[in-house]
Formats: sequence, structure tokens, C-alpha cells
Amino acid sequence: MTLAEVDASAWAELEGAAADPQSAFRYLNLCSVDAGGRPQARMVVLRRVDAARRLLEIHTDVRSPKWQEISADPRVTLLGFGPQPKVQLRLQGSAELHGPTSQCAAEAWSSLPRSTRSTYMGGPPGDDIGEPASEAPVADGEGRAFFGVLIFRAETLDWFQLRHADNRRAIFAYNNLGALTSSRWVNP
Repeated sequence: MTLAEVDASAWAELEGAAADPQSAFRYLNLCSVDAGGRPQARMVVLRRVDAARRLLEIHTDVRSPKWQEISADPRVTLLGFGPQPKVQLRLQGSAELHGPTSQCAAEAWSSLPRSTRSTYMGGPPGDDIGEPASEAPVADGEGRAFFGVLIFRAETLDWFQLRHADNRRAIFAYNNLGALTSSRWVNP
């Protein structure tokens, strides 16, 4: 594969993952830094990809620690691994947060199924809850006040493929409009 083919295939994988709950790249590890300077990592669900602009959309609760961490420092890393063909994608860039009153969050909320909306209807992430309650009916709008959208803009993509012999690795850089500015093979 050429560098151009690797870049195209990586972004095609990400685009496909946003629409396919069975894709390995649907669930990515989002890494940020907390107020104490400690790295924090958690799994997030990839909701939408704009490959041309190198943007990834992730939904989150605005009461979560990651929202506070990214508010303080928008530099984040996303990491995913696909078991076939054993490819790791590590994207570094910055996150833009869109709170509950933003048009971006309103549009994303309107497209969510009720089952997904319900994940924003409880207390703040990490709070004690005691025994899990039985599922009680909730109003459709509940949770909207806690729903936020994170738009990640990739600045670099580190593509790594594990092989039986001769692992391969390539680095790609993008400008703020998503255009590829450099690509190179590097030692794995």
C-alpha cells in the first residue's frame, strides 16, 4: 500500500465505524489530562466522521470529568485498534466542546434514539447511586440539559500495522481544514 492508500483506508475505516456498531473502531479510547497532570483514558463511542475535514464527533455528559478536563486543555488523543488487519490508529488533535444549548448539540440530540438519550438522564457520571433502580418511565426531554458534543479535529494520524514480520507504521499530518500536509513511513 502507498501512503495515500493507507491514509484513505484509515479514514474509510473510521467513517464506516461511525455507522457500524460492530466495527472495532466504533469504540475509541479518548485520552486527556486531568487537573493534577495525570493522563486519563476512557472509551467513547464514535458517532460521526467527516473524513474530508478530519473531524470526529463524540457525545458526552457535560457533567463528566472529561468535559472539565477538555475545557481546561483541549489537546486530546484518540486511540483505536482493529483486530483485522491488526491496525492501530492513534489520532492527536484538539477537541471543541458544544454544550447543551448549542445548535450542534440540539441537532445531535434530535437524531438520538430514546434508549441513547436515557444515558444522560441519571446523576452526574461517577456519583454514588446505591442500588440500581428499576427502569422508570422518563420524559423524552430529560437528559437534554446534560448532553454535549465533542468535535475532535485530527492534527496527526499515527497508523501502525502489526504483521507476522515487518510491522509497518506511517505518520500523517493535517492542517486546520483537514488537508494532508505531510506523510511518511517511519520505523515501527
